[in-house]
Amino acid sequence: MSKRAKVNGGRLEFLPPQIPTRVERPPEDEGWVHEANLDGYRTQIIIDNGGVRLYSKNGRDWTTKYWPIALAVDLPCRTATLDGEVIVPGEQGASDCPALEAAIWNEPSRLVFVAFDILHLDGRDLVSLPLLQRKQALWQVVEPGLGKIQYSEHFEGSALALFRTVEKIGLNGIISKRADSRYRSGLSNTWLTARAGATGIPIWRNKS
Repeated sequence: MSKRAKVNGGRLEFLPPQIPTRVERPPEDEGWVHEANLDGYRTQIIIDNGGVRLYSKNGRDWTTKYWPIALAVDLPCRTATLDGEVIVPGEQGASDCPALEAAIWNEPSRLVFVAFDILHLDGRDLVSLPLLQRKQALWQVVEPGLGKIQYSEHFEGSALALFRTVEKIGLNGIISKRADSRYRSGLSNTWLTARAGATGIPIWRNKS
């Protein structure tokens, strides 16, 4: 389902996330880009004239649970909606999923937000733009961000080769996205996820 980012009384509204379809093998034809599957908690950051809010994938306001991330948001924009995942980096920067729930309640300072998409920016609704244009806009926004706001790299080329590499180093898998696709809420066939082994070294870049 295609939806647009809505503004209500000057406040941006939560937009239901785009969900990848699970597949056995990543796509091998051209026109796809690939990202690491971080396997954290899907989260949406909304920045507007009312401050910063963080929402779970079901639209629940988790700002108080993710308060260190909310306080760390200092990006070069007036309004924005970022799509990504909250994780707890483990040893060597690896995503430590078992520690995530414990950190939320006991040690929230360990939480990090990894952004992989941007849906709204300074009054512009970006959901109808191709993915790579949205990623370019996201890079410009996240680039000067603090250590708790990170950017998820994407890769072009052979998905199968990347998938095999991911399996060898112990990542959860990859998410493949159509480079020319618009953002559509709900289950999507333009985002595909192929699972690998246990969590390992992540493929994302800290822009601090």
